[in-house]
Parts: sequence; structure tokens; C-alpha cells
Amino acid sequence: MLAPNTKTQVYRNIGQIAFFALFMFAPVLNIFRLDLYEGHFILLGFNWTLGLTEFQHGNATAGEAALNILIRVFLPFFALAGAFIISSFYWGRLYCGWLCPHYTVVETINKLMTLGIGKPSLWEDKKLPEKQADGSVQTTNPIYKTLTFLAIIGFAFLWAVSFLTYLLPPKMIYHNLFTFQLTFNQSLFIGVATFLLTIEFAFARHFFCRFACAVGLFQSLSWMSNNNARAIQFDTRRANECKDCNEACDNVCPMRLKTRSSKRKKFTCTTCLACVSACEQVQDGDPLLSWNKPREGARSTAPVFVPLKQKKDK
Repeated sequence: MLAPNTKTQVYRNIGQIAFFALFMFAPVLNIFRLDLYEGHFILLGFNWTLGLTEFQHGNATAGEAALNILIRVFLPFFALAGAFIISSFYWGRLYCGWLCPHYTVVETINKLMTLGIGKPSLWEDKKLPEKQADGSVQTTNPIYKTLTFLAIIGFAFLWAVSFLTYLLPPKMIYHNLFTFQLTFNQSLFIGVATFLLTIEFAFARHFFCRFACAVGLFQSLSWMSNNNARAIQFDTRRANECKDCNEACDNVCPMRLKTRSSKRKKFTCTTCLACVSACEQVQDGDPLLSWNKPREGARSTAPVFVPLKQKKDK
């Protein structure tokens, strides 16, 4: 089942595309990169060094050198990390669901794979229902199997080249690439990175986000420490309305979570709100799921109240 085309999801997709473009072109535009030839970072077109040149030439004291490191390294790092943790404390993994380039790849491959084999992951036991949240029927098409394979290879290669431009001058890398003049080390880096990313994109997309991504882990830990943080809430007072639904909320979740389960079980929720959008379409604009602080009658700390067996009893 594909993510619903609601206004929320349209805005989120715009943010994802914009940030993905920033991720790709940041080195080219000298917005941010590490130049290994020069031995320092480049930020917004300016050289970002530790400010130790004067100290190395004996024209500055050790205290002045330490102050430069504090101002140019530690303060920016802790300011950025602090803002990131505070954001996560209140809103969860907002970066993951709305900006992260990797999560954009995860969702794109999920959609293509669903159109090709009827399920978003090779590890799923069963295919997703063909009926979409908006009532339409989506059948599989073998051509999407090929498109999925090409997307996996394409994203892996694109990421590998992009990673290299964060370390070496982008102009040189792209010139060597397009003129087939890559050095042995450049070719080796791109080849190995493409191979590893292909494996990850094909088989371990969700597992990386859930278990291996340090950025996501710290966001989740910060979010879980706040009992009043925004989370996906399930309106238990209207639980019976779930009986006629084909679990649209769970089916669209890119992380393959049970969206109506407890917050503890949704530790890796990325706040993409795909489940809320799906419920909104199924319930004609009046969803049982919402992204809110905990409130009476809406729980993110209770198990699902509508077992699938009840559907058969109706």
C-alpha cells in the first residue's frame, strides 16, 4: 500500500526532495564539505579551519589556540547537537521523517518494490492488500521489479559519488567521472561504496534506520524521555471504527511498525505521519490517529484494542 497523497504528505515530500537536493549539491556549491587536499572544512564558501596557523608559527599562545578550537569546533558542535536533541525531545524523529536523504531512499524503494512484488520489503511474510487507503485498487506490475533494481543501483552509485565529493574537490571528481579518468583510489572508493550501499538499500533499509543509525537513535532516546512529547495517538473511544479497515495505517508505515501500539513499541517512529494520512482517507477526513500530546481517550501507551479476529465476527 502506497502512502496517501494528502496535503501533509505533499508538504513532507517537498521537504524531502529539497533536502535531498541540498545533500547532493552542498559540496558542489561549497555549502559544506571537507577538502582533504587543503586539510580543512569549507562552510558557505569560506575556509573553516581550527585557527592554529598563528600558533604553529609561534605568533599565538596556547591559550589563544585553545580558544580558537573552543569557538570554531566545540561551540558550533554543541549548539547544533543541543538544538537537535531539544527538537527530538518535543517532536521525535522529525528530521528522519521529513528531511533525511536516506529515509527518502527508503520510502522510494518501498513504493517501487510494493508496485513490483506487492510488499515493501523482501522480508515481509505476506503481500499488502491491493485496496488503497483512498479506496482505489493497486495491482502489481513486473516492470516495477526492474525499476526497483535500477533505483537501488542508481541511488547507491549516486550516494557513493556524492560521499566522495564531500572529501575531494567536486569539480575534479565529476570531471574525472564524466571523462572516464577516475584514479584507482577514486574508482575503488566509488565501487566499494556502491556495492555496500546496494546491499543496504536492497535488504536492510529499515534495519539500518531502526538499529544502526546513530542520528535516529539519539532522536528516539530524547523523544522517549519526554512523556508529554508529541506522538501518534490512537483514539480508543472510536476503536470500533477500525473493524472495517484493512490496517491501512500499518500498511503504509515505511518503518513497518504497528502504528496503534504503545509508544515504547514505536521507539523508531519517524513522525512521517503516513499512518495518520492513511487513516484520514479511510475515515473521510476524521482520523482515529493523530500526532498530538497524550490526552484523555487517545493513547500512545496502550496496545491495539481492535484485534483482527473481530473483523471476521462482524
